[in-house]
Amino acid sequence: MTLLASNHSLFSAYFQADFFGKCIFFGLFALSILCWVVLINKGFQVRKAKRLAFDFEQVFEKNKERLLHFSIEKQKHPFAHVFSALKQKTLEILNKNHFFAEEKETVYLTRSDLELLESHVLITISSEAKQLEKNLFILSTIEKLAPFLGLLGTVWGILVTFSEMLGGGSSSNTEMLGGLSTALATTVLGLLIAIPALISHNWLRNSFKYLTSDMEDFLYKLLSILELQYRKPL
Repeated sequence: MTLLASNHSLFSAYFQADFFGKCIFFGLFALSILCWVVLINKGFQVRKAKRLAFDFEQVFEKNKERLLHFSIEKQKHPFAHVFSALKQKTLEILNKNHFFAEEKETVYLTRSDLELLESHVLITISSEAKQLEKNLFILSTIEKLAPFLGLLGTVWGILVTFSEMLGGGSSSNTEMLGGLSTALATTVLGLLIAIPALISHNWLRNSFKYLTSDMEDFLYKLLSILELQYRKPL
């Protein structure tokens, strides 16, 4: 009942507001819709990335002894992209080393080759992290903008109220109540939008941070396997 009454109060305040007050309400409603669209989209993205990463690592553990023969062409997620980048660059380096090696000489990876692989894949990880964080700035913007837009509605509503108190007239009581309801409703609405945006932004940012860290850990696991399999023995 309280929630229904609150919704009724917000809608009543919207219809009682003047044109500029309605514009503020419309802006807040638009921010709310945008916030939830981004949150739901990014939430599904996090969940999908974690699930696919777990599945990929399970398959990878069974095939790590044949690292460069493990095919993942149809898989499209951050961990698969990291593996593909490493595999492609490793094959390029091995082909180069084979070209310059003497006939029938076994081809190995040098320390500089491994360092080159690390640098190359770290660039891929950085690119994947940027892709994960794409549009995340929207939530950060909303969490800061919504309270200020609510504050603008508060100031405007109080200004309308005082203007009607000074002007008087037959409709002054109605206009005063409309101004007060605009002031209070926009404040509440601004906070109701900003709080979920703040929480979801922090949650998503930490989730993407952990995913990026997991990708880096996966890279060093791959490099250690390559070093065992292809580094020239001393």
